[in-house]
Amino acid sequence: MAKQLILFLICMVIFIDGVLSQDSKKLPKVNIHGTKNSVVFQTSNQDFLILEGKKNETILLENVLANKATNNVRQVMAKVPGINIWETDGSGIQIGISTRGLNPNRSWEFNTRQNGYDISSDVFGYPEAYYNPPLEAVDKIEIIRGSGSLQYGPQFGGMVNYILKRTKSDRPLNFEGQVTTGSYGMISLYTAIHGQMKKWSYYFYNQIRKGDGWRDNGYYDIRNSHGFLQYKFNEKSSISFELTNMNYRNQMGGGLTDAAFKDNPRQSFRARNWFSAPWTIANIQYNNKLTENYNMQISAFGLWGERNSVGFLSAANVFDAVHPITGLQANRQVDRDAYRNFGLEWRNRINYKINQKNQDLSLGVRVYAAHTDRNQRGKGTTGSDFDMTELNTYYPLALDFNTKNFAAFAENTFHITDKFSLTPGLRYEWIQSQMIGRSNKTNTTETPVPSTEITRNVLLGGLSFQYKHNEKWSVYGSATQAFRPVLFSELVPPATTDFIDPNLKDNSGWNIDLGVRGNIDGILKYDVSGFYLIYNDKIGTVRRFINDNPALATYQYRTNLGQAIHRGIESFIELEVTQWLKKDQGFGRMSAFISASYIDASYGDFKTYTSTGTAPNVVITESNLKGNQVEYSPNWILSTGLNYNYKRFGIQIQSRTISDIYTDASNIELANAAATNGKIEGYSLFDLSAQYKINGKYNLGFGVNNLADKGYATRRAGGFPGPGLVSGEGRTWYLSFGVKM
Repeated sequence: MAKQLILFLICMVIFIDGVLSQDSKKLPKVNIHGTKNSVVFQTSNQDFLILEGKKNETILLENVLANKATNNVRQVMAKVPGINIWETDGSGIQIGISTRGLNPNRSWEFNTRQNGYDISSDVFGYPEAYYNPPLEAVDKIEIIRGSGSLQYGPQFGGMVNYILKRTKSDRPLNFEGQVTTGSYGMISLYTAIHGQMKKWSYYFYNQIRKGDGWRDNGYYDIRNSHGFLQYKFNEKSSISFELTNMNYRNQMGGGLTDAAFKDNPRQSFRARNWFSAPWTIANIQYNNKLTENYNMQISAFGLWGERNSVGFLSAANVFDAVHPITGLQANRQVDRDAYRNFGLEWRNRINYKINQKNQDLSLGVRVYAAHTDRNQRGKGTTGSDFDMTELNTYYPLALDFNTKNFAAFAENTFHITDKFSLTPGLRYEWIQSQMIGRSNKTNTTETPVPSTEITRNVLLGGLSFQYKHNEKWSVYGSATQAFRPVLFSELVPPATTDFIDPNLKDNSGWNIDLGVRGNIDGILKYDVSGFYLIYNDKIGTVRRFINDNPALATYQYRTNLGQAIHRGIESFIELEVTQWLKKDQGFGRMSAFISASYIDASYGDFKTYTSTGTAPNVVITESNLKGNQVEYSPNWILSTGLNYNYKRFGIQIQSRTISDIYTDASNIELANAAATNGKIEGYSLFDLSAQYKINGKYNLGFGVNNLADKGYATRRAGGFPGPGLVSGEGRTWYLSFGVKM
């Protein structure tokens, strides 16, 4: 802590010196935007994006007051209705979000991108996002709900795209720096240099942050680096190269039993669990505006990533004990994944006229290949540090997954009149998934998995419309097919006695939206819509008799079990209080917002089975999940905020309320002994952020997250970070200083 204070004092000296060296009479007028226009709803097509008629949000990070140093998504995405968030720890390393009652696990229901290219492990086989850019480096976040599947891939959630900052100066050298310190040893340093020299422009940043974590055993240490270099041949064409590299160590405090959580949510009984995911992404992009009406973009990208974990993964009610004779703790489990992905996308935007009205056509193709090398259940050391040594010289589970993909898409916005447009679209996907390897190995036997190759030919369609009467109101709607291939993890039995349906089907469905949005005289901004999501062929397990003989034992059989229907309302309203009350500029500017979502996500006819007794006296009981709430789908998510700006000072307080959630499809109320199933209680949290700007060069920020120090949880874990109920963070504070020159 002393080092942090010394560093912060040094920054304060620089800050004061910069202020005193300015001639106050020469200070230019500065417009402080605060949270004004921190979220934008696009009603017209942008660049290569077809957005007319689609539910979308663009978050402008520059105008967001939040703890960006630790990627506090709860604050940054507060104005996006229906965002559900998993909070595994306070490091902010991984962002887990979803909408419409889908699972937030590492954002895997979204097509997650950075600057338009993939950043997840494997888009089709294992779409978990272990990497996310530091929000201090992000210019804006684009979110397109399920209708984005035609342009970017068939995930049910749609697309999330993190657009990084780029130089906006014509000077050859510019510098940005932001140092943030906070509770429990948190310190973050973000630095960036950028500029433009003739036909060259560049942007390089580096963020390092570390902390001890609010919970016990919550240490983290992360470095995130990025470089961008662009050459403009002329005003119409350019080529750019960018490289991102991340590495970190994250100690995982593990899950708690419900009783332990109620006693003290900060405590941890897992001091030996560690996680790391080195991540490298490269991208080369060529842009050319061949004519006034034809833009083309070619993007080639590659990803080299790892998922490394070591830990004691027994249930939360099992103590990580020291053996009374050896004086050692149990051997930990070592799991390692390696990812190698490559892709090429060619996008085109063509403007043309029919009956003197502009029409927009977006079309393109995609080629993609991904390889995952998975090694799990290795025998690790008895130590407590981050040691990935495997003692058996082999991993019981060792699999190779391969994905090949070709896709082609086209969407065309037909402007029927000056106010009304229709946008039909098609996307074709060819996907081939292969799996080889073993599911278990001992010193004497090996259990190979059936060599699996699945080839799909999928054609998806969609139609959206927009009637834009004026800026005050417009009506929009869309209906788009959704698709999700069977994941690699679903093809692998969790135990050697389990079986997988050889005819396991992919998930399919529809995303349907209908809404109204607008801006009334700059006083009231709103977007209110209803959605209907159909999720077919949900995958789960049932109990079966061996050889269909009730006299024999049972086994678990993973297969397609049924359909889930997600429906609800998503609404956002923001009121410019100052303009509404017609206050003059001397009063400052005040605004308030409400972002609310009602979600009714429930199962249809969905059979389940339970067994009691032992063979041959086994009794299987059949039940049905019809009407049960989908797991991790809250009925209500409500965010509210009040923002006030006066000259160079801005302050915002916001709240987030979420209702109870079930963590399994059976809707078990009381948690089991291991705390891996059971209802999670809803909660309400309050966050405060403030910022003071001077001369457009310096800023001083302060905030408190979870003001009321509310104990809460967002998830139950079955594996990493350790089985059990995972605590969210209690009250924490941060203080930051930044400079731009």
